[in-house]
Amino acid sequence: MEACGGAHFWGRELARLGHDIRLIPPVYVKPFVKRQKNDAADAEAICEAAQRPNMRFVPVKSEETQGAASVFRVRELLIRQRTQAINALRGHLTEYGQVVPQGATNARRLIALIADDASDLPATARASLKVLTATLAQLDDQIKALDAEITRRAKESEVARRLMTIPGIGPLIATAIATLAPPPETFRKSRDFAAWLGLTRRQHSTGGRQRLGATTKMGERSLRRLLIIRANSVIIKRHCHALARPGTWLARMLERKPTMLVRVALANKMARIVWALMKSGEIYRAPAVAA
Repeated sequence: MEACGGAHFWGRELARLGHDIRLIPPVYVKPFVKRQKNDAADAEAICEAAQRPNMRFVPVKSEETQGAASVFRVRELLIRQRTQAINALRGHLTEYGQVVPQGATNARRLIALIADDASDLPATARASLKVLTATLAQLDDQIKALDAEITRRAKESEVARRLMTIPGIGPLIATAIATLAPPPETFRKSRDFAAWLGLTRRQHSTGGRQRLGATTKMGERSLRRLLIIRANSVIIKRHCHALARPGTWLARMLERKPTMLVRVALANKMARIVWALMKSGEIYRAPAVAA
């Protein structure tokens, strides 16, 4: 969870002037606002929250860290725009009876239908839809360029190289964690890191009775999304993936739990392994498979 926009910039500027800067997530300040919303009430709540002995603070990011993180933010934006273009193409083609399954993997079929002069598409519609296909091709090229930059950074980062020894962790996730995640010393244990990512279950316990709900989704959404997507790809390819060999934890989970639950559980497990490697400075060593 991060502080509000621009906080890191002003934190760096004030730190250069010799001030002791500590950033607090706004959600942790809200309980200390006594009544209504104004600048005086906000300032009082911030002062009250900052004096709490167990308050959690956000480390001030350097300019280099924020600059390195921009490649992931831009990549996410381009992927959203690519998804919008694909959905627009599917919607327009459906109106003319050309139905194509969902998913970015079917984008080539969409482009082929529009480029085929023998199809039943009207010439007036084909001209406008080619604008979308050109935009889609441009977005693909830009995303590939960013992926190449991320791969280059992964080779240069010692932390990313160690994280890539974990099965299922590639250059994208390794570089994103090395860039976006705070130092491992920030967290007391691996579960705290998984909770920071929003991969633990929400608690609503009282009277000694534990009530656990769905995942909290409170934390760094970019890393959480990447880990869940990667966990999903491991499960899809489980018949040829080392993590899902017979006798492994993942294979036993898939036998008795719903697939979506296993995806989040595997992402949680990968996050805990990531924290352990970042904390210890070692590489991944696969555990022995049960007989």
